Amino acid sequence: MKKAGALVFVFMLIALVGCGNSPAIMNEPAPLSIVKTNVPFLGIADNPTLIDAAKPIFVEFSEPLDSKTIAKGIAVWLITAKGQRHQEILATVDVDNPQKLSVVRADGAQFEQGQLYVLAVSKMLKSVDGARLGTNYEGYFASSSNFTLCCEDIPALKNERSLIICISDVHLGIRDDYAECVKNRPSLVAFLGKLREMPTVKELVLGGDIFDEWFIPAETDTFNGKTQLDFVQDIAKNNDTVMAALNAIISDGKIKVTYVPGNHDLLVTAADIQSVLPGISQARDVQGLGAYSPEGHPEIIIEHGHRYNFFCAPDPISNKSVAPGSILPPGYFFTRIATSSVVQKHPKAGSAMPAVTANQRGESQRLAFAYWNIWKTLIEGFPIQEAFDDKIIKTNIDGFTETYSINDLMPYQRVENGSIDFDLFRGIQDSWGERQTLNMVAVPIPASEAISKAGSASELDGQATTQYFSNPASDKRIVVFGHTHEPRIIPSTNLAGKKTIYANTGTWIDRNRLATMTFIVVSPPARPGSILEYVDLYYYSADGSITKMDAQALSL
Repeated sequence: MKKAGALVFVFMLIALVGCGNSPAIMNEPAPLSIVKTNVPFLGIADNPTLIDAAKPIFVEFSEPLDSKTIAKGIAVWLITAKGQRHQEILATVDVDNPQKLSVVRADGAQFEQGQLYVLAVSKMLKSVDGARLGTNYEGYFASSSNFTLCCEDIPALKNERSLIICISDVHLGIRDDYAECVKNRPSLVAFLGKLREMPTVKELVLGGDIFDEWFIPAETDTFNGKTQLDFVQDIAKNNDTVMAALNAIISDGKIKVTYVPGNHDLLVTAADIQSVLPGISQARDVQGLGAYSPEGHPEIIIEHGHRYNFFCAPDPISNKSVAPGSILPPGYFFTRIATSSVVQKHPKAGSAMPAVTANQRGESQRLAFAYWNIWKTLIEGFPIQEAFDDKIIKTNIDGFTETYSINDLMPYQRVENGSIDFDLFRGIQDSWGERQTLNMVAVPIPASEAISKAGSASELDGQATTQYFSNPASDKRIVVFGHTHEPRIIPSTNLAGKKTIYANTGTWIDRNRLATMTFIVVSPPARPGSILEYVDLYYYSADGSITKMDAQALSL
């Protein structure tokens, strides 16, 4: 028994001592770890965290730090245009408590806007107990951009013209009793006046739906016996203060102004625009459409977005026999009805909607039923007091000369065989592919998807990815749309794994479900050595102030 006890003791001793290093392992402190920081250690150079330059960077650790290791264990580096760490930015470390570091520039200055930095925390950093970090950490960051409409707030040395301002969906109307931008018009004029004085602004892009040729009550003769040119010039007269503000910017010659067509002004020609905004630049590819990359910035693309919408994209096919040469899509006719509904204060519908049921006659008929369902939803949301068969929609526009009823627009069911047919836009569900080709859509959208999601703002947002970021033929990394009236910024990545940014400009109409009087500011690299590009979303208030809603940045 004594021998057995001795053997047990020996085995226990061997287990304890092991190969001679176990005592050291047992005495090794727990690894040092990062508990909290305002610069996430993502290690992705083209997706920097935006920080408030007025506040210090902080890193909080799991254990109190050995102050002697701080100088070697933490550093901030400036990243150059070639992707190299050009120099170390000297930083002082204020120890708020033994576990938390606050990193600021040694000279007391803020981290400079437009520059990319990396915060590096290495295994050289130790705790007071001698514990090291398990790995090296890197977090890329940049100072948040700071756009202002007050010239006195801009340092003289930073007055380079580089900013690109994007607004859309102003919807200037010919009559204030039904136009959508009336109360906000003085604010728009004030905004444009301030923008004119900004020494940092290089370009103003008007991203479509500036002149509104759609939001007209159904019973109104749009041109009233005149021409489209007269109509555009009458809108300009009704909004003379806005035109004066825009023309002042154009005539100064300091800020380039570029016009991109939207769906509400898709019939408005380049000559029409020049007649009221002489000297303006315009971006057009086919009538009613345009996509624009500012000079020197092929990574940016700006378009209204209606090119991808089944109800709003130009349609030169469906009504050839009814209105030769017309490109008006069905969304035009719905908008005329919806305007009447608004003017009539959303009355009870004048009659019951004729029923249509699905059939088993193939894909074309399935799409026709889906198209009817969208119409049904739209009309139920904007009822009018007239009956469905009342001839109320006056045209005399774009080749149309008749006065139509709602029934002329909505698909109907034939009694003799149950098939779904159309009067206007017959076969539109079958010609969507050809229509996209004519409208220069890069990545075709299936008809079923285009019809069912025609009213979805998120569907248009997704087209930024489909048409550009996930398209191997595209090099765009910043896409700006309008059209939906829903301002937002959405970051993502492209096929190469690089960060991309989608932005929607929102709108300037008086009443909007989300914020109104919104605009996008794109800030390309403003000086040699800078590689950051910002996209910021703001809204303008009637008191003249601006508020940042969202912001993203990427490195080029």
